[in-house]
Amino acid sequence: MAARLREGFTTGSAATGAALAALHLLRAGRAPSHVDVPLPPFSSGLSGSFGPTDAAADDSGGKNSEHGAPPTPRGWLRLEVAACGHGPAPELAAWPEFAPLFGVGGSCGRAVGAEGHNGALRVAHASIRKDGGDDPDATSGALITATVVENSAMAGQTGVADAATGTDAAEAPAVSIEGGPGVGRVTLPGLPIPVGEAAVNPTPRQQIAFAMRHGALVFGAGPCPPLRVIVSVPEGERLARQTFNPRLGIVGGISILGTQGTVRPYSHQAWKATIEQGLAVAAATGCRDMGLTTGRRSERLLMDKYPHMPQRSFIQVADFAAFSLKAAGAMPFDNLIWGCFFGKLVKLAQGHAYTHARHADLDMEDLARLCRQCGASCADQVRHCVTAAHALELLLQDKAGNDVIALAGEKAAAVAANFAGRHVRLHLFHTDGRELLAL
Repeated sequence: MAARLREGFTTGSAATGAALAALHLLRAGRAPSHVDVPLPPFSSGLSGSFGPTDAAADDSGGKNSEHGAPPTPRGWLRLEVAACGHGPAPELAAWPEFAPLFGVGGSCGRAVGAEGHNGALRVAHASIRKDGGDDPDATSGALITATVVENSAMAGQTGVADAATGTDAAEAPAVSIEGGPGVGRVTLPGLPIPVGEAAVNPTPRQQIAFAMRHGALVFGAGPCPPLRVIVSVPEGERLARQTFNPRLGIVGGISILGTQGTVRPYSHQAWKATIEQGLAVAAATGCRDMGLTTGRRSERLLMDKYPHMPQRSFIQVADFAAFSLKAAGAMPFDNLIWGCFFGKLVKLAQGHAYTHARHADLDMEDLARLCRQCGASCADQVRHCVTAAHALELLLQDKAGNDVIALAGEKAAAVAANFAGRHVRLHLFHTDGRELLAL
């Protein structure tokens, strides 16, 4: 039996855990080694605890009644704290945008120390190292940092995440959430965050706000002043170059993401969300044509075919043929274009909605039937091929091989059109870069 793959957690959970650890230091006076992070989605209920083990939380938080029950997370995840200390995160203190807040230039220690000598401002920061489990991405292993500011001068202000938690702001501190160094900023429409805002998605904002209000109730006694949470990622700008953020118009860093708080290995949901975001940005920025490819190499080749199309008009949809074509077909693009190699083309021709090898076997008998239909002499050899690449090389050496490729392409184009609900242009490439077919 194969070993069970290990789950990880999202950048949203890492940011939430870091904020919780910093708040724990401010409210309880000590740096924790672990924190319990609430996991989205959050649901309203008639009963339930505001925390994983806090039986009396309702006495000072939300009302545990029909019209005042606090939102309930789907669960809690214990995360290890990598670092926690007083004052702002080092990368934040050095950033010009926040320098005035932290008194950079000699007064930083007095302004933001543990005791808050100016009587209004207390600051702490903490970091969680993001773990993608057995499905690591570019952000796995990165330190996600949160600086938490307690500021009595913010009393009466409403943070951007107040409405997201469903908690009455009169019963819990206002929470504002911002992005610092290494967190991207949105520059194009079509994403769930407005242009100009930090790329901290709505669910992580809700997750952080919920955690801050819960922490304010259980870490220490007495009322909690308004809280300002500033998320930063020391290596975020470098890591972002390995993600789709530049193509989505998110500049300067990574995004703080996650709709479930945890990452399942080879998550279909995460990839589908990336496809949907890419399509939304392309449509919102006026892209007329949409190029869908099954991977990075086929994307580069398709880009060479359509040099006039901007980079954001291309999306790598991997094995999600039906999902991506249906989603793109429902949007106002003039043309849909599909680029792939032979194996994916044959699977599409055979009607597979999802083309991964573990779920969609390449039917060599079916391909051999096409060979016989076109009079290709290599039909029996193709029938016994293990890989599509081997079958393709046999076809390229056969006098009728191009007819077989064309017939497979026509079938694939018909299936693609059925998924999309309209015509789809199709380009077939060889792995050496040649274009074998264009329909």
